[in-house]
Amino acid sequence: MVYQWVRSVIIVILGSALVSVSFNMFLIPHQLLSGGLSGISMIIGYFTGWNIALLYFIFNLPVIVWGLMLIGRKFIVLSVVSVIMTTWFMDIFPHRPLAQNEILAAVTGGVLIGIGTGISMRAGGSTGGFDIIGSIITQKRDFPLGTALFVLNGIVIVTLGYYKDNWDLALFSMLSIFITGKVLDTIHTRHLKVTVFIVTRHTEALLEELLKIQRGVTVLSTEGAYTKHPQKMLMTVTTRYELEELRHLILRTAPDAFVNIVETIGIMGQFRRG
Repeated sequence: MVYQWVRSVIIVILGSALVSVSFNMFLIPHQLLSGGLSGISMIIGYFTGWNIALLYFIFNLPVIVWGLMLIGRKFIVLSVVSVIMTTWFMDIFPHRPLAQNEILAAVTGGVLIGIGTGISMRAGGSTGGFDIIGSIITQKRDFPLGTALFVLNGIVIVTLGYYKDNWDLALFSMLSIFITGKVLDTIHTRHLKVTVFIVTRHTEALLEELLKIQRGVTVLSTEGAYTKHPQKMLMTVTTRYELEELRHLILRTAPDAFVNIVETIGIMGQFRRG
């Protein structure tokens, strides 16, 4: 358990370092934007000259508090580590462009953010911002979060192009955000929700652990086609933000379990999401 926590923290710190390198050495020197709260921090910093790292932390602070109050699990704790380390790395890493060409900066910056965010999510955390908001919202309802984020990012990008009178910057920023999403989808699951089917001999022990985290579970009666042995299968729905925590719980409680994870388009009815 301690080893798993240490490993997750180290991975999240590495992800924070990659994101900070992307910000300081690829996006910010060319006044490009990333997505989410970091993009909002950047555009305000470009227009006011304020410290972008400090703005990033200030904007994430109420979101972190909100997440700690409503969720308070490993995902949020690791996200807090990510936000703090990203802020610190942005202050100590040099602010100089490693790529002179805006397209190369946008592509490389997007790839680094995608990798940093992806490995952080695979470790059970996130890079803060809209990932925390998404975790809270998608726990309770089928909210079109992807559409909302697309619209918000679009507004920020258009604002950059309009007030800077440079639409190339806006288009390069859009390219960077698009690449970030594609890389993140490659490393982590792309859907906000997934359905997990679990077949194990430790049904009761696993069910007890799942109910502790207020996870809705359906118990299905099954039979092995070869052994003809009747057994139980657990079905639960979780968000991509909590998937790694669920994986670790299964490995800890029922290491021999057969697990099938299926991307979920949407949910109807009164199934408890958490």
